[in-house]
Amino acid sequence: MPNPTLQTLGTSHLRPTLPDYHIHTALCRHADGEVQDYRSAAAAIGLSEICFTDHAPNPDGYDPAHRMRLDQFPLYRDAVAAIQHDGEPRVSFGIEADYYEGCEPFLRSWLERQGFDFVLGSVHFIDGWGFDNPEERHIWDSVDIIVTWKKYFETLMKLVNTRLFDAVGHMDIPKKFGHRPPDEDLKEMAQPVLDRMSEMGMGMELNTSGLRKPVAEIYPSSLIVSLACERGIPICFGSDAHSPSDVGADFDRALKLARKAGYTDYFKMQRRQMARVPLPEK
Repeated sequence: MPNPTLQTLGTSHLRPTLPDYHIHTALCRHADGEVQDYRSAAAAIGLSEICFTDHAPNPDGYDPAHRMRLDQFPLYRDAVAAIQHDGEPRVSFGIEADYYEGCEPFLRSWLERQGFDFVLGSVHFIDGWGFDNPEERHIWDSVDIIVTWKKYFETLMKLVNTRLFDAVGHMDIPKKFGHRPPDEDLKEMAQPVLDRMSEMGMGMELNTSGLRKPVAEIYPSSLIVSLACERGIPICFGSDAHSPSDVGADFDRALKLARKAGYTDYFKMQRRQMARVPLPEK
């Protein structure tokens, strides 16, 4: 993970809308549209910046149904590069890299060679179970919710401790289908991870895609966002767009959530260096 030292950008750099730091492409096998379609959608609503963060390839065969193959990665890199000099919005080059047992050797050497602006870390599996996959939703009916969430946060702690990622994506995604622990238990489980993120200068994403899922709530919850703010954890905003129409979706609600929690700024990334920017007024 890069040096977490933060700069502060002046208000002259502000635009009326927030940058979208979580955008996929058709290469992930479950999204629609070309990179230019996403950029055009962002331009149409006045976004100043977007960052493509498609799912990272993995040579060990991990979750092949939801990511590009390793030999397809140059297609992704070149597609993003081809639209990076077309004016606004600014286009940044990122990746969403999953943490799972055994991922470290590949990611440690591969991530640093790709010239990413931003590396978003996520957890989508617990003991081989794709807990947020609609096709595996039925498994929730036979598991202990508290135990499952504890395993999730234990895995998230391992993600943070690798120092491979710039921010945690959709931090409470196990709530996707409405299965969640009481706030008291959630707070107890989340705080150690948030403490560690704070120690490392690691960021957290406010992900609006939860509003388009059964839970109908931003990831993470207001409780976790408030706990993160108390610890000075910087935030970014992501739509988790899988179609151009998702770009920047519900950012007004994410901004409201951030302000309510006490945030006054967010972060932007370039070459994995973090800079804080004041939140827009609207």
